[in-house]
Amino acid sequence: MAFTQQQLDAVEKAIARGEKIVRYADRNVEYRDIDELLRARDEIRSSLIAAAGPRSRIVRLYHGGKGL
Repeated sequence: MAFTQQQLDAVEKAIARGEKIVRYADRNVEYRDIDELLRARDEIRSSLIAAAGPRSRIVRLYHGGKGL
C-alpha cells in the first residue's frame, strides 16, 4: 500500500497525544493499543523511505578546533 507523508504526520500526532484513533482525510482508524500504532508508524516510515529510492551518500565534516 502506498502511504503519504500526511498519513505519517497524523500517526505521529496521535502517538504524541496518546490517542489510539487516527484521522485520515475522510476516515478514522482505531488502533488496539499504542504498540500497534507504533508498528504502523514504522511500517509507514519504511514504505516512504523505500518509495524515495536510493539516496546519495551524505558526507559530514566536523571541525574540533577554534578555526582560523
